[in-house]
Amino acid sequence: MIKKTFKIPDMTCSNCAMKLESLEDDLEGVKEINASYHRLEMVIEYDESKLTDEQIISAVKKKGYKAVAAG
Repeated sequence: MIKKTFKIPDMTCSNCAMKLESLEDDLEGVKEINASYHRLEMVIEYDESKLTDEQIISAVKKKGYKAVAAG
């Protein structure tokens, strides 16, 4: 398992954060997602053998947001 932070610059409210946290049900290998619109970021804990950064970014884009890996 790995924990990674993604910047979500266009998140504007707690509903946005809840929408992003719902990705937990959509993506295989995700243990937990915590999104904060105050910090404009999403922290995701996942199995890196089942999920890539590109897949996460693509899933975030499908929800209507831009994601950038924060390192």
